[in-house]
Amino acid sequence: MIASMTGFSRHAVTLDAGVFDWELKSVNHRYLELRIHLPDHLRSLEAEVRNRLKGRLARGKVDAVLRDRGQADSTPNAFDHDRVQALVDACTAIERMMPRAAPVSPLDLLRWPGVLQDCSAADDQLSEPLLAGFDQALGALEAMRAAEGRSLADGMRARLDALADHARSIAARRQPMLDEQRSRLLARIGELDLNLDPKRLEQEVALLAQRMDIAEELDRIDGHVAAVREILDQGGPSGRRLDFLMQEFNREANTISSKSHDLEVTRATVEMKVLIEQLREQVQNLE
Repeated sequence: MIASMTGFSRHAVTLDAGVFDWELKSVNHRYLELRIHLPDHLRSLEAEVRNRLKGRLARGKVDAVLRDRGQADSTPNAFDHDRVQALVDACTAIERMMPRAAPVSPLDLLRWPGVLQDCSAADDQLSEPLLAGFDQALGALEAMRAAEGRSLADGMRARLDALADHARSIAARRQPMLDEQRSRLLARIGELDLNLDPKRLEQEVALLAQRMDIAEELDRIDGHVAAVREILDQGGPSGRRLDFLMQEFNREANTISSKSHDLEVTRATVEMKVLIEQLREQVQNLE
């Protein structure tokens, strides 16, 4: 299945601890670049989220964001009351001994080791449902990328058909074009009234016709068209292979254009270059 690198999905996970929103967005990129943004108390999920993205996506710049609407890690009960009370009593006793000491702020108490409770147990309970929600968001992202990929593939097939038609029209002009070039060359030599060896003249004309022949370029274009169609039918990550084939298409079209002095062939080559550029732009979006 051909897939695009562009997609978006959002999925909400409702739990007793609150509501969590997964948001995934991907755009074009040469490689797979992952940017994962999680709440501080759920940082432990990052490695698993990264592994799941790598296992199911091949290319694209992907942003994965988890938003905690309930802020489950900031409840008033997230600290040790007994320890805080002991610290307050100790500070009060010290102030009696040192009347001019700087007052201790609540933030100072919260920074004291052991005051804030360890929320890892609660976070572990959230991991499984949150990762299940992430899988649903990732599935929706893949579905959108696949739908976009099918649309791109259909457009590419239509342009490949048009490209093949132009190649056939050029192939039909190939032999008449060579014959016309040979006739013009012989006529020009005849106008010069030169006494040349007929056999040597025929050899030179044959060599010139060989250098101007575009049969090999047309054969390679036919081969590239078949290869692109095969890749589109096979599916899977194929953007890099298709990008290489677009470069080869452009190379053959330029060679045909440089060899040809025929108006019809030149016009067909220009149309081919337009189609190749359109194909290349579509390939840039494929995974």
